[in-house]
Amino acid sequence: MQVGFIGLGKMGNPMATNIRKAGHDLVVHDIQEVAGAGLLEMGATWAGSPKEAAAGADVVFTSLPMPRDVRTVCLGRDGIIEGVPPGSVVVDLSTNSPAEIRALHREFQERGIEFMDVGVSGGPKGAASRDMCLMAGGDEATFQRIKPLLDALGDKPVYCGPIGNGMVAKLSHNLFAYLLQWSIAEVLTLGVKAGVTLETLVEAISKSGMGKNPPFEAWRTGQVVMDFEPDPTGFALKLARKDVGLACEIGREFGVPLDLGNLVEQRMIEAVNRGWGEKKAAILRTLQEERAGVRLKLG
Repeated sequence: MQVGFIGLGKMGNPMATNIRKAGHDLVVHDIQEVAGAGLLEMGATWAGSPKEAAAGADVVFTSLPMPRDVRTVCLGRDGIIEGVPPGSVVVDLSTNSPAEIRALHREFQERGIEFMDVGVSGGPKGAASRDMCLMAGGDEATFQRIKPLLDALGDKPVYCGPIGNGMVAKLSHNLFAYLLQWSIAEVLTLGVKAGVTLETLVEAISKSGMGKNPPFEAWRTGQVVMDFEPDPTGFALKLARKDVGLACEIGREFGVPLDLGNLVEQRMIEAVNRGWGEKKAAILRTLQEERAGVRLKLG
């Protein structure tokens, strides 16, 4: 395929490199021409503008810092929309706003051009090694059409549904990542300030049931608890609430702020007050389902 690639930063450069390594004709553009030097040595062609990079391309990729940058490159003077031929596909790899993605989709669709959003997760190292998840939103037939290019970018392409859904998945992933970082920070600062060495604490937790299991593994494998009724193998909410309460007491004793820990304790108190104390602790997520107006049910 003939591919245009715009944005050759920390993520864009290694991704464009992998497209070229896969044998595709590549035309590249960046606001700094020096960013494309290595790609030109590999046989890529330099374009003086996004319009020029898009001219004659089967697929045009953008990998840019901010939503406004994507809009300018797509619709601004000498932008992609002025050069890309009808029947082509424009794919935004940037972390963008779903609303902006849908607006751009409408602009390109009016000209007979498909627009897709593909959120990427793996960082610069993953972009270089192809160890990346690619979360795609847009027309499913178009996803299949460009999948050989996505396979060149990363080893885990996932079709997420209609336009914008790739960004929804990507932003949900990022929120999870930073919530997890914060929760780990709370857990470790609590244990260390209460007297356990960091090395010991990390080893102990990592060998526990929760530490050994990736957070989404039970959801991925369909083993997540869906039946909250009491049974001999389940852990009751009232006991979980006791445990979290004791952890928060340690936090207060040693002056460790536990923003998430105290919030979880309050939600547990609310759930117990609803009469759910004897039910499995996983029932706690029902409160969030109610607040969000959505039921998390597999299958």
